[in-house]
Formats: sequence, structure tokens, C-alpha cells
Amino acid sequence: MTGYTPVELVAEERWFDQHPDRKNAIALAIETQEGQLIGNMGLHQIDWVSRFATTGAMIGEAEFRGKGYGTDAKMTLLNYAFNHLALRKILSKVLAFNGRSLRYSQRCGYREEARLKDMYFRDGEYHDEVILSVTRDIWLPLWESYQAEE
Repeated sequence: MTGYTPVELVAEERWFDQHPDRKNAIALAIETQEGQLIGNMGLHQIDWVSRFATTGAMIGEAEFRGKGYGTDAKMTLLNYAFNHLALRKILSKVLAFNGRSLRYSQRCGYREEARLKDMYFRDGEYHDEVILSVTRDIWLPLWESYQAEE
């Protein structure tokens, strides 16, 4: 969220290999059913005592956005977080102008908890950061409906 310069593949690979928080973070790839890598998603800053984490996601190429890949990946990640890792709450941070990210997070059960005014400078102006969260009890009925649709 705070990055503003492009990152080369080598630098991204080095960060992943040397990341100091590997016990408290899980990074995953987002792929199409055909196996094409289109983005990444993860659980970060996992607090194993208080049972919460922060999540983030990115789908790189615009042609893959708005087609349900992010929602599918997020619902699958939340299933893993809640039903396998026994986490109780997942946070996400979104810049307020990113309506697509806000809507998809809300479809996955996230609700706004806080709004930090004028946190980040982008394209000549300051933007709010929206802090969202979802708990297993809010997410579970959505997951059951989501599975029934498949």
C-alpha cells in the first residue's frame, strides 16, 4: 500500500526469500484454472495469540480484474484462515478511492472499522485509508452461499 515505485521481479523474489516474518506471514499465488499466474495474496502480521491477521491482494494485469478471481481467492484464503488456522478476525486496508477493492472486500464479508483521513498521497492529492475487518461468524454464511453457487 505504501509502495510507489515499480519493483523488479528479482527484488520481489529476494524480498520473499529473505522476509524476516515468515512465521507470521503466508504468501500465496493467484492463478487461473489454466495455471496462469495473475497475482498474489497473503496473510500478514499473523498474531497467533490473539488469532488475527492482515490480508492483502494484488491482481497484476487489468484484463484479469473484475472477473471474480480476487473474490474466489479471498474466499478461499478466508476459509483457510478461519477453518484451518483457527484465526478469529482478518483485517484489510484499502485506499478509499479504490472502489473495486472495497466492493470485493464487502462481498467477502468485510465491514469498515475505521477510516484514517488523508493518509496517503497519490496523484497530487491525499486519500483516506479504510480499515476493514471480517470475523468467522460474519463470513461463514457467505462462504456457505458461495460454495452452493459453485
